[in-house]
Amino acid sequence: MPPERSAPPTGLARFQGHPWLTLLTVAVGVMMVALDGTVVAIANPVIQSDLGASPADIQWVTSGYLLALAVFLITAGKIGDRFGHKSTFLVGAAGFAATSAAIGFAGNIQLVIAFRVLQGLFGALLQPAALGLLRGAFPADKLNMAIGIWAGVIGASTAAGPIVGGLLVEHVSWQSVFFINIPVGIAAVALGIWILKDVRAENAAKSFDVPGIALLSVAMFALVWGIIKAPSWGWGDSSTLMFLGGAVLALVLFAFWQTKAKEPLIPLSLFRSVPLSAGALLMVLMAFAFFGAIFFVTFYLQNVHAMTPVQAGVHLLPMTGMMIVGAPAAGAAIGKVGPRIPIVVGMVLTTVAMYGMSTLTSDSGTGIMSLWFVLMGLGISPVMVGATEVIVGNAPLELSGVAGGLQQAAMQVGGSLGTAVLGAVMAAKVTNVLPGNWAAAGLPPVDPAQQAGLDQAAQLGIAPPAPAGTPEQVVQGMATAVHESFVSGMSLAFAVAAAVAFAAALLGLLTKRGATDAGPAVHI
Repeated sequence: MPPERSAPPTGLARFQGHPWLTLLTVAVGVMMVALDGTVVAIANPVIQSDLGASPADIQWVTSGYLLALAVFLITAGKIGDRFGHKSTFLVGAAGFAATSAAIGFAGNIQLVIAFRVLQGLFGALLQPAALGLLRGAFPADKLNMAIGIWAGVIGASTAAGPIVGGLLVEHVSWQSVFFINIPVGIAAVALGIWILKDVRAENAAKSFDVPGIALLSVAMFALVWGIIKAPSWGWGDSSTLMFLGGAVLALVLFAFWQTKAKEPLIPLSLFRSVPLSAGALLMVLMAFAFFGAIFFVTFYLQNVHAMTPVQAGVHLLPMTGMMIVGAPAAGAAIGKVGPRIPIVVGMVLTTVAMYGMSTLTSDSGTGIMSLWFVLMGLGISPVMVGATEVIVGNAPLELSGVAGGLQQAAMQVGGSLGTAVLGAVMAAKVTNVLPGNWAAAGLPPVDPAQQAGLDQAAQLGIAPPAPAGTPEQVVQGMATAVHESFVSGMSLAFAVAAAVAFAAALLGLLTKRGATDAGPAVHI
């Protein structure tokens, strides 16, 4: 007798597991996380004023979230591989929305920080699960296009962040910046329950490598915390060296343990794939150059060009707009020619854009800024898509969550390292040239006790307030000296970022399309 065939699903059930609806669902969840990253930056000054937070407290609003995210990403990916990416995604989306609500209702800075840490943990659950679901829902020849659209959504959300955040902070409240995540999170959970279908490999791990998780968590915490604190402690300070050295030691112990564990957290055989290893390092270098350098652009627009947060967000639209358009286009190109050529071309364009931005002056017009922003967006798009496809596509299906966590962790580490290193480069340059620019403006010498404060303000492009009755010529001279010094430091930071971007372009030559056999899969 011929085998019985199950009847095709009918009604709403026929949409479950649909690839493009799966993409829509995970995009809604990831949009919430991407939007949160930029809207919170806009809200921080108001949070500090409203809750009477110290500068160290307000730093923890960001650092606590980033630390939780970086420490937990790879473990969160393993949780998805073990228990299913659908349930992991739903928990992440629901938890992210719930902690956002809790932050909005928090009455003091300590609760805000605590809930931001929890928010980072739920965000870490959500992001690798999204990539794991895409890997399971799309065939290999369509995966790059899906990742391209997914990256475009992230670009659109990131672009909208400063504008949405600025409007909400100016016209509603800082709490509304977090409350906006609630309807988005509800939509992600509702769509997830209806649309998503788990796809797990039959040979997925059945247990957790607890010692491996502990060692990797310690290593990631020490590394990211050391990087975050290095600018204030000093790169040669004993505390900095202790954290960075501890990170290296923990990573060495982690690598050794992975060779002994029965079911390791990250099988080291994963890195026998040269394209996957190159893709992970490429993601670190790309994030170093892009996030490290772009950090200064918001200060350049708001403090040197005196723009509001909303105006600054609008001026960044040429870059983020190109990312929105370029990411799906890059996915299509990668589908035809593979990731190598688009990645290399993208990093070369990014190198040119970084070099071009190093030539900006304190009075550069919107036209020349937009040119470099457009090139930046076009350059970054194929790298974001290509490197993600290389990492996730070259990993076995049973490790797709771990690979997604690795991709996100590489981006977090690269961005943190770039911001810290380029920030140190910029600070040194500003401190070096400010006295000369100050004297050239015909200003009297600064009291040594006030010099440190002036240096710190100049590193953000902020001219010191002038006493009442100060002649306008002197006020303008102070602003010119500070802005010229800031631009000198920013130019050097962009030049270093251009060199890193060029190194990433060379590394891109080692990448290739994911070709790993997915192995048997189970549809849940």
